[in-house]
Amino acid sequence: MNEKMKDEKLDLLFQSILSLASIDECYNFFEDLCTVPELQEMSRRLYAAKLLSENCIYNEIAEKTGLSTATISRVNRCLKYGADGYATILARLKVQAQTTDAEDTGAAQG
Repeated sequence: MNEKMKDEKLDLLFQSILSLASIDECYNFFEDLCTVPELQEMSRRLYAAKLLSENCIYNEIAEKTGLSTATISRVNRCLKYGADGYATILARLKVQAQTTDAEDTGAAQG
């Protein structure tokens, strides 16, 4: 992260997010912290990053997310030249999905 942005208030925010233990806790915290449009915008950007990493084209992403191609382009720049925030999250989500799939398969066979 840009060193100029780092401060005590952002540290508190990020430490708070890291302390959340479940999806329900995330919903509750972010519902209090953000407006519904802010949450929707963040979720659309993350979804756009996921689709970009899956080699979807801008028009398809715009259709699926409602984002402008300018915003999609910004997300793409972050994926390619940013601080690897999207890449880190997408890689972890992929591992989680694979682990869940393997557990589901094992439970079905067991």
